[in-house]
Amino acid sequence: MSDIAEFERRILYALERIGAGLDRMGDGAGASAAVASIDVDVLRAELEAERATNAQLTERVRAIKERQETLVSGLERKVARLSEQLGQLEAELGRQRQLNGDLAALTRKLSDAAREGGADAGLINEALAAEVEALRAERAGEMAEMADILAELKPLIGEMA
Repeated sequence: MSDIAEFERRILYALERIGAGLDRMGDGAGASAAVASIDVDVLRAELEAERATNAQLTERVRAIKERQETLVSGLERKVARLSEQLGQLEAELGRQRQLNGDLAALTRKLSDAAREGGADAGLINEALAAEVEALRAERAGEMAEMADILAELKPLIGEMA
């Protein structure tokens, strides 16, 4: 940005010199037409050089803006993907919490039944089924976590290959 300010200052200085040259030409204050013509040609050349520099700066600013927009777009896609993954993980966590609560309740029932003199085979089967389901939910959560890790590693692996 300091380059832009410097170029702007140079352009303004060149324009002031052009204006001063034109004033001298109009006044006819002792300067010959040939000298004034040379000054105008020099000033025009300087003005064209400043315009070319300004065009280069404009192009650089445009390129920087494009890179920023590309970067922001990529980051927005990544945030959307991570938000979706977070939603899936939250749903899986809620399912695991529900299953753990069910498992705890069945374990209490089984424990109560054992204290009363015997556990019902149906109650044991129900407790085991709840435990298996809790293990499946835990495994599904771990698989989702592994998928997230792999998704983060794929771009890194692709860059290295």
